[in-house]
Amino acid sequence: MPHIQLQISGNASARSAQAVAHISALTAELLGKDPGLISVALQHIPANDWFVAGQSLQALQQSAFHLCITITDETNTKAEKAAYLQAVYSAMAALFERLHPVSYAHIVDARATAYGYGGLSQEFRYQQAQMERTSAATVSS
Repeated sequence: MPHIQLQISGNASARSAQAVAHISALTAELLGKDPGLISVALQHIPANDWFVAGQSLQALQQSAFHLCITITDETNTKAEKAAYLQAVYSAMAALFERLHPVSYAHIVDARATAYGYGGLSQEFRYQQAQMERTSAATVSS
């Protein structure tokens, strides 16, 4: 059930929708997240308003992205997260010309008690699932 905030330099284009599709697919595939619960907020930042080392991307004639994904803590390993970060950068580099290497991706591991959707925390959902499993095991015994 991750929420992803994706900022891309430049104007909206067909590549923007492709970026969202690629990021969503990688999130499902590499992090094992339910595709039906992945949400993405996309924002475009003009290249003359995005600076790296004091120079605008417009002046550098480069592009960049910033991705911030929030997931429930302890649901992915270090190796899974490392593979995800690499795959995200590779996918974006394939879509956007002259991608600046200072394009960031940030995985936020949020505590299950402090993160959720639909008004319910992930911890509550976990506890409910545990109780249902216990009840089902008791009934079948």
